[in-house]
Amino acid sequence: MIKNTFLFLLLSSFTLLAQSQTTTTIAFGSCSDEDDTVQLWREIIRQKPELWIWLGDNIYADTSDRAVIKSKYDRQKNHPDYQKLLATCPVIGTWDDHDYGVNDGGKEFPLKQQSKELLLNFLDTPLAADLRKHEGMYSSYKIGEGEKKVNVILLDTRYFRDPLQRSTLPGSRYMPTDKGDMLGEEQWAWLENELQHSDAAINIIGSSVQFIPTQHGYEKWMNLSASRERMLDLLKKYKTKKTFFISGDRHIAELSRLKVKGLPYTLYDFTSSGLTHTWDAGTEENKYRIGELIKQKNFGIIRIDWSGTRPEILFEVFSTNGKKYLQYQFSY
Repeated sequence: MIKNTFLFLLLSSFTLLAQSQTTTTIAFGSCSDEDDTVQLWREIIRQKPELWIWLGDNIYADTSDRAVIKSKYDRQKNHPDYQKLLATCPVIGTWDDHDYGVNDGGKEFPLKQQSKELLLNFLDTPLAADLRKHEGMYSSYKIGEGEKKVNVILLDTRYFRDPLQRSTLPGSRYMPTDKGDMLGEEQWAWLENELQHSDAAINIIGSSVQFIPTQHGYEKWMNLSASRERMLDLLKKYKTKKTFFISGDRHIAELSRLKVKGLPYTLYDFTSSGLTHTWDAGTEENKYRIGELIKQKNFGIIRIDWSGTRPEILFEVFSTNGKKYLQYQFSY
């Protein structure tokens, strides 16, 4: 039922998606400054999540100093409201760049193994967990039973990622190239195995950087276009395994939708980013966006209703004081 010893230990104290339940609620977010005095943990707890997913920038370290990284994780973890979340539901996660140790960093970062160890300790990952036995932060977690099973697949878009191509255009940091890889062959093989053997009704792929958007000039899968195409080919290969993406990094929230030839369902990328601070410099183009660009502090909620003949999925974005900025529903 549960992929990792780590999640088994976490979930043993919680009743997560019993057969009699008709709804699964998962919360996620990214970009949380451990020193910010305004946190959203109370708002998140009010949504009664059965699982919290960190999608990166879990702290703002930007250093190779192990002691500094640890102290920042300690401040984040010891926040009284975050402690209440830990008592409410299991917590899993991956990283992005600022918690990895270097802004926009990839495989060249020399202290990535030490950084991984600190994140695993922050997540209370047991010493015997599979996640500690391989390089990188990729992992998967199955929750639920039978036809109400969800497979959460968390990718590592840092540890193995090749360098990006710098852009010469104003207001743009990177430009697409067909050279280089996002995940590394070991992670690609693991991901294919996850999709091929998944018996879940829904697969959720967590990527710290956005998968669907192509137009902005910052980090995204399109910067390594061959990897983006490889992912689409993999989804088409296992086209009966219904999958959507969640992402962070951007200090915004938005929902992107893509029709893929050869894929019998619509692909979504649900971005929630800016737990403590957001980007507010104007607007940006995203031809795949549904609704508005959300620039308030935010977290994402996924609600899966199992009561009908097909799962009904609701995406919601919440901010301070319970303010809702997005509500979008579809069925698989």
